[in-house]
Amino acid sequence: MKELIAAVATQLVDSPDAVSVTETEQDDTTVLELRVAKEDLGKVIGKQGRTARAMRALLTAAAGKQNKKARLEILE
Repeated sequence: MKELIAAVATQLVDSPDAVSVTETEQDDTTVLELRVAKEDLGKVIGKQGRTARAMRALLTAAAGKQNKKARLEILE
């Protein structure tokens, strides 16, 4: 799941070297923290949050296939 989010984010931004995804466990949920360069934050979030929502939908589908729960947090 970490690789999926990293791959999608890398394709969206102008500075792919600044993309980092950290995976942690909280209770029974996998939390993925996505960090991008400050100038690329708008590209990852998208208009009215549509891109971020689509990334979260992909993550939920991938996690569901493995019978897990996952959450995506986009950080500065």
